[in-house]
Amino acid sequence: MSRIGKKPIPLPAKVAVTIEGQKVTVSGPKGSLTREFHPDMTIKQENGVLKVERPSDQRQHRALHGLTRALLANMVTGVSVGFRKTLVIEGVGYQAEVVGKQLKLKLGYSHEIFMDPPTNISFDVPKDSRGRIVHIDGIDNQMVGQVASDVRRWRPPEPYLGKGILFEGEVIRRKAGKAGKAGGKGGKGKKK
Repeated sequence: MSRIGKKPIPLPAKVAVTIEGQKVTVSGPKGSLTREFHPDMTIKQENGVLKVERPSDQRQHRALHGLTRALLANMVTGVSVGFRKTLVIEGVGYQAEVVGKQLKLKLGYSHEIFMDPPTNISFDVPKDSRGRIVHIDGIDNQMVGQVASDVRRWRPPEPYLGKGILFEGEVIRRKAGKAGKAGGKGGKGKKK
C-alpha cells in the first residue's frame, strides 16, 4: 500500500471541494484550482477529509495513488495558504525591481529584462534587500516552481565567482581559478 496515498487530506475551514467524476475543483480564500485526475483513481470527500482509493495493487495504480493524493494536497494547501519560492541575486550591479506587476531584472546584459507574471502568480522584491531577493508567490505549486526556474534561467549561477540567480539555500560548488592567478609558477614564461 502507498503510505502517502493512504493518508487522508484534512480540509481547512474555508476550503470547499467539488468532485465531478474525475474533475476536482478546490476553492479557498486565495483562489480556485481545477484538475482532472486519472480515471482509475477514486476520490471521495467524507467528514471534512479527502480520501484517494485505487482499484488494485498493480505497479501503475500504486504510483498513481501517491501522485493523486500529493496533487490534491498541494491544491488544498495552495488555495488556503499559498506557495512561495525565493530567489537570491548575486553579483555586482545585478538587481531586481517590481514595476507595476512586471519583474524588471538588471543582470549585466546591455538591456533590462521585463517578465510578466502568469495568472495567479505575483512577484515581490522586499525594500530592505536592495533588489537582491525576489519572492514568487502563487496558489499552484507547479506554476510557482516553473516561473522561478524561468527567472533563474536568465543568469544561472557560475562556479568561479558565484554570480547569478540562485534558489534560496542553494549551494554552488565553487571552482578554483587558473593556477597563474594564485601566484604560482604554473604557466610557461619567457626564457631569459
